[in-house]
Amino acid sequence: MVNGENRIPIINPATEEIIGDIPAATSEDVDIAVEAARRALARDDWGSTTGAQRVKYLRSIAAKILERKSELATLESLDSGKTLFESAADMDDVAACFEYYADLAEALDSKRKTPVNLHLDSFKTYVLSEPLGVVGLITPWNYPLLMATWKVAPALAAGCAAILKPEDGLPPGVLNILTGFGPEAGALLSSHPRVDKIAFTGSGPTGTKIMTAAAQLVKETIASEFLDRLLQWTKNIKISDPLEEDCELGPVVSSGQKVLKFISNAKNEGATILYGGERPQQLKKGYYVQPTIITDVNTSMEIWKEEVFGPVLCVKTFKTEEEAIELANDTKYGLASAIMSKDVERCERFRKAFQSGIIWINCSQPTFHQVPWGGKKRSGFGRDLGEWGLEKYLNIKQVTQYTSDEPWAFYKSPSNNH
Repeated sequence: MVNGENRIPIINPATEEIIGDIPAATSEDVDIAVEAARRALARDDWGSTTGAQRVKYLRSIAAKILERKSELATLESLDSGKTLFESAADMDDVAACFEYYADLAEALDSKRKTPVNLHLDSFKTYVLSEPLGVVGLITPWNYPLLMATWKVAPALAAGCAAILKPEDGLPPGVLNILTGFGPEAGALLSSHPRVDKIAFTGSGPTGTKIMTAAAQLVKETIASEFLDRLLQWTKNIKISDPLEEDCELGPVVSSGQKVLKFISNAKNEGATILYGGERPQQLKKGYYVQPTIITDVNTSMEIWKEEVFGPVLCVKTFKTEEEAIELANDTKYGLASAIMSKDVERCERFRKAFQSGIIWINCSQPTFHQVPWGGKKRSGFGRDLGEWGLEKYLNIKQVTQYTSDEPWAFYKSPSNNH
């Protein structure tokens, strides 16, 4: 409660100071947002617009993001603890994503009504691509504006009305804000009878595993050299306030992340903390954790199986390709996998064997809004980004018209003669 109202304090993870607060949405707020979105769809200024008309809104949002890039990046770092360099890069990606879906919105008009040749004179058939309706968009904390954009931009491009966060310049009700906790705002939005679709990105028991490079499999013959280099590199990482220009690692997002508890449990289970594993002594305030390297892990350990969401790297060795593939796939998640090798044929074998939705070869974690993002197993259903990210906000409708002068008689009329 803040001043007698339901508010959620915003805490700067670098200083542990409250820097603001946001509303905690109630069931009434959810109803208001949904009805506003419904009204927006019913009005001519959004519900019946063409893709070409929606382009101006999407491009306007992209331009405003770039105009206020510095301010938005600073707010993102204050809120999440990520470095200012990362936050600034996120703002560029946000603007580029809106521009990309503006292009797709324009191209969508030619696909709104697609004729289908049945090679039959008595039928005319076409397929319509229409906005799905009101969509609820639930997004995570680790890429606040960027991952919201992955859902908002295609939803608006498709002509839907969304409930997430408003931007200046859109018609009233087209994009609505709901901030709050999962059991209240999220659960109510997800189950609301007048919401046509929910698009969710989350973690843990609620949903998916977000991008991570938290487990490294290293061939046994090069493990010693690899760990020596990794150790030297890790020791040189600068940990500081994320607003400092040369900061390379900021704090974790909140005290609730329990990263140090994960590390402690790993040690108790028999793993070796090769480096880090503690709070940096020079930083007295903030939710900081040293970059941590953990070895001697096995696949039954919590640190190997669960998502830590902190600066923790587990290293496990393997002897054969078969063992490496088995280890990589021995998980309930399947978002992304990466292979580093000069051997082209080996890369191809791993590419075929990995059980994940994204494969990186000789790189790790590049993300492009032109291609799909999503995983297998418990890493979610469907895809964000690319044309695939747009299609899930469209309702595909088949329309078939009987054009013959003869009466339609699929079933013969019953005979009077029995």
